[in-house]
Amino acid sequence: MTRIDISYGGQWYSVGDRTLEDVHREIQEGARDGQHWLAVNDGEGSASPAYLFITPGVPIAVIPVPEPRETPAQGNVAAFEDTEHEGVAPLWNGPTIHPDRPRLH
Repeated sequence: MTRIDISYGGQWYSVGDRTLEDVHREIQEGARDGQHWLAVNDGEGSASPAYLFITPGVPIAVIPVPEPRETPAQGNVAAFEDTEHEGVAPLWNGPTIHPDRPRLH
């Protein structure tokens, strides 16, 4: 994971080069201690440093951003793997509204 997004006070921030567990631990310890300044990045591209004041009861969301998947070379492979065949609907094995009707396979 290269980035963690943070939602705080209706604004978005990010943290880079840290693990999710490390950020969780810092927030939990800061709230437990009563107050803490969490260092984050503000902005995109050339981000500038910002500090979020962590206290008990302050809403904060921590969102891990997954690593981008490698995209195939132009024209070699589709950007996603199509496991369905054209013209054939996938089978539905979930609940139905009308259980007395026969399932189409």
